[in-house]
Amino acid sequence: MAVGCGDDTADDGAGSDAGAQGADGVMAEAVATYAQIVLASYEDARDAALELDAAIAELVADPSEDTLRVARNVWKDAREPYLQTEVYRFYEGPIDAPESGPEGRLNAWPLDENFIDYVEGDDDAGIVNDTQVAIDKSELAAQNEQGGEKNIATGYHAIEFLLWGQDQSEDGAGERPYTDFVDGGSAENQDRRREYLSTVSELLVDDLQQLVDAWAEGEDNYRAQFERLPPEQALERILTGMIVLTGFETGGERLQTALDTADQEDEHSCFSDNTHRDMVQDVRGMQNVYLGSYRRTDGSIVRGTAIEAVVRDEDDALATRVEERIAESLALAEALEPPFDQEISLDNPEGRERVSALIESLRTQEDDLIDVFNAFELTVPEPE
Repeated sequence: MAVGCGDDTADDGAGSDAGAQGADGVMAEAVATYAQIVLASYEDARDAALELDAAIAELVADPSEDTLRVARNVWKDAREPYLQTEVYRFYEGPIDAPESGPEGRLNAWPLDENFIDYVEGDDDAGIVNDTQVAIDKSELAAQNEQGGEKNIATGYHAIEFLLWGQDQSEDGAGERPYTDFVDGGSAENQDRRREYLSTVSELLVDDLQQLVDAWAEGEDNYRAQFERLPPEQALERILTGMIVLTGFETGGERLQTALDTADQEDEHSCFSDNTHRDMVQDVRGMQNVYLGSYRRTDGSIVRGTAIEAVVRDEDDALATRVEERIAESLALAEALEPPFDQEISLDNPEGRERVSALIESLRTQEDDLIDVFNAFELTVPEPE
């Protein structure tokens, strides 16, 4: 591979060996930094989910406008660290391992609301209103994506729907009343709705703890295996996560599809109108990885050797180009104006242009990252 190739005209080859060792050393340090950032961000996501679980417990124990408002705000807070972890997907690591990865339980979307609870025109829809379905963690996990990929039963977006309800507003979020959780209140099966919300919240914490355990330091776990890989193989996985999240997932599935349809049902966090933050934090997660720096929710910073340093050793101009492009994508994501469903509206050409500009930047970013992939002569292994 190109990393560490020395001057072919060197007299005895010693300079070439030293160059290879130096480049490999920087790459190994960058891989170690990546693992530290992964762990720290999953710990923050887990801790934020614990705070959400506590807020949901208060809502369930004493449903009111105040406890519902607090739970909604804490849900938004919990999304901030989790979204920055999505860049660790797409290489069959702990988050999306074929048999054991919890990603489908954590963040799957789009979600058919009527799989979970009542919707406009069907008061009896969903698991909440089907008393033949037990509500516990194992059953809801088994129900997730049962019978169709939009049959989402668990995760952040299931909790979002239960907290906000359907978004029927053109300029605001869903308006589920707190009385949906009060016995004798505004919808049937209030006890099952409370139990459902509590159960999926607990499952969210469990799944995030699984990821923390997989990346914990000093354990016989995925992280230990990852750090024993040849550095270029670890780099291959890191870059794969960045490339796929940049182009296919964020630029394509989450942005281009929504722009093409102009339908709020295609936005990522449609019930809460929090989609603009999804875009910002996804790109911020890419930047964290590339620059080797992550600001934790307590304000402390995890920092070390960056992927940028590895790229700069290979191609200084390319390293700068990627850094500047990610910064541009982040600025364009931050320029999106909430609510996102109005940004994609056919009646809002300025908003659609902001979304288009972000998509175009992400497409360019994807190309730049592929240039990095190719510069190191990396390859994606064939599926087994």
